[in-house]
Amino acid sequence: MSQTFFEPEVAEEQKGASNPMQSPSIAPAALTLSADDFSALEERVVRAVELLKRERQARASAEERATRAEAQLSEQSPAVDQLKQEIRSLRAERDQVRQRVERLLAQLDALEL
Repeated sequence: MSQTFFEPEVAEEQKGASNPMQSPSIAPAALTLSADDFSALEERVVRAVELLKRERQARASAEERATRAEAQLSEQSPAVDQLKQEIRSLRAERDQVRQRVERLLAQLDALEL
């Protein structure tokens, strides 16, 4: 197990401390960080940074798609309104034609009697 740069400072502080009331429970091993632990921590930080970058790119992409979709919606809204109006007028025309056909059929039925 390798030692970190903190250990010499801790050792010097313990040597320089002549206070007999100082707690012996603080051991240099508690403050040391192995190279493997440091590498693992560094790797986790790098992965977190990469994850953050990917998430930011994904968010920017999603915002761009949403902006384009809103633009398309605003462009197509008048066409949708026009088509709705056309459907209403075609339905009204169909109802008129149906009524005329029913009257003609009624007249034909009256002639056959």
